[in-house]
Amino acid sequence: MNAMLALLAVVGARTRRMLADLGYGLRLFVRLLVLLPGALRRLQLVLQQVFFLGNYSLSIIAVSGLFVGFVLGLQGYYTLARYGAANSLGLVVALSLVRELGPVVTALLFAGRAGTSLTAEIGLMKAGEQLAAMEMMAVDPIARVLAPRMAAGIIAMPLLAAVFSAVGIIGGYVVGVLLIGVDSGAFWSQMQSGVDVFADVGNGVIKSVVFGVAVTFIALYQGWRSQPTPEGVSRATTRTVVLASLTVLGLDFMLTALMFST
Repeated sequence: MNAMLALLAVVGARTRRMLADLGYGLRLFVRLLVLLPGALRRLQLVLQQVFFLGNYSLSIIAVSGLFVGFVLGLQGYYTLARYGAANSLGLVVALSLVRELGPVVTALLFAGRAGTSLTAEIGLMKAGEQLAAMEMMAVDPIARVLAPRMAAGIIAMPLLAAVFSAVGIIGGYVVGVLLIGVDSGAFWSQMQSGVDVFADVGNGVIKSVVFGVAVTFIALYQGWRSQPTPEGVSRATTRTVVLASLTVLGLDFMLTALMFST
């Protein structure tokens, strides 16, 4: 009986803590959305953060996009060749990247690279009592520190996804046309005629923006709520990668189902 009560007490405490964290996170998210227009007026600060996040992620995203394009070129050709449709390789590569792989893989890489740096930066500012000092000087750290970084993440994610998709298409072209021998004209013409700007590219942009909001907020929230110790910051960065990755995959399923149902 005592063991059962102890178990219920543990479950209740964890549930209460989870609901409290969820409520605090929701309030912080709404406040950041309200502060975004004001953050965009600090254009220089936002652009600095866009450069910071892009500089952290651009190289790994470009290299990953190239190799994903290589793999898509190989897999797509050998699959399409069975049905005599090898000339449609460009269309398959482009749709796979623009609709799905570009936004999703970019978001996962962004979470592991730039997201962890955001969490560590905010966590170290908290550990060094810089955020508390700003509050003592009547400066809102959420508006001054978090909101510009939130805006920068939302801007940077679609740009990085576009780079990933463009480099991936080049990788598919290199493998399919230059190495295997697919007709270059057919590769580009099939892509041009089959990819719809609004239905395909537009959906990819929407996904990348949503992923940018989710990943950036999770990174900022984990840094904001981290324990002000080196161990607490390291745990927060780990939680950022795990939670952001799971959130991206879950949102991808929901967005894909919604887009294909309309």
